[in-house]
Amino acid sequence: MTTTATRAPAPTTASPLRREDADGVALLVLDRPGARNALSDAMLAALADTLAAIAQDRSVRAVMLAAEGPAFCAGHDLKEMTAHRADPDRGRAYFADLLGRCATVMQAIVALPQPAIAAVNGIATAAGCQLVASCDLAIAADDARFGTPGVSIGLFCSTPMVALSRAVAAKHAMEMLLTGDLIGAEEALRFGLVNRLVPAGQERAEALALARRIAEKSAVAIRYGKAAFYKQRELPLAEAYHYAAEVMTENMLARDAEEGIGAFVAKRPPVWER
Repeated sequence: MTTTATRAPAPTTASPLRREDADGVALLVLDRPGARNALSDAMLAALADTLAAIAQDRSVRAVMLAAEGPAFCAGHDLKEMTAHRADPDRGRAYFADLLGRCATVMQAIVALPQPAIAAVNGIATAAGCQLVASCDLAIAADDARFGTPGVSIGLFCSTPMVALSRAVAAKHAMEMLLTGDLIGAEEALRFGLVNRLVPAGQERAEALALARRIAEKSAVAIRYGKAAFYKQRELPLAEAYHYAAEVMTENMLARDAEEGIGAFVAKRPPVWER
């Protein structure tokens, strides 16, 4: 694959999110290291806009999320949230809107046509753990830590629970949510929250290598498969098989399936639709 690198145009003001594209992979870097990459209003807005653009970008075949500084993401910006307690409604409208915007971003990751891979360093807590759980795949540093510590400050991590409970077994999720304890990378791997561990400092390179391997596959097949994966697992068994058969039939009629099968029979490399 020919290497081409582009960088998104520099914004007029410092952005909390940086995007770099190369080899069909969009690298999104959370860039608020001084705030442990907390999901501020500006960060959520940048993520929402960038994910919407990527979803329409046929040149992007995989997405990778990483972070600058010693932490992946510490969750919501509690200082921003606390400031709204002075609102006439004690922040009710702001909190509801904030959590809705965060949920929209998490769902946008799941709905992306392209696979999303988290490269986790340091800590990923509360909505930061939710961000990892929302990604399709995750590579973590062997010293990374994960948690939903809201209960320790009187705020149950109810919205992070949605993604977490879909990524790990129920009893593991409940233990994390009820205790608020941080778990280490080995436990996160055992729980199924991450795919693999690497020595600290190598998580971004490992995630990028995985993203590039995926980017070499048929983007058409990946789009069919990712969407079908999330839909079928919410269906009863018989309905899931019926739905999956419909998807596979449509996929079989796509040009890339014809090309891929023909290339396999002819013992030549396939040329995928771009």
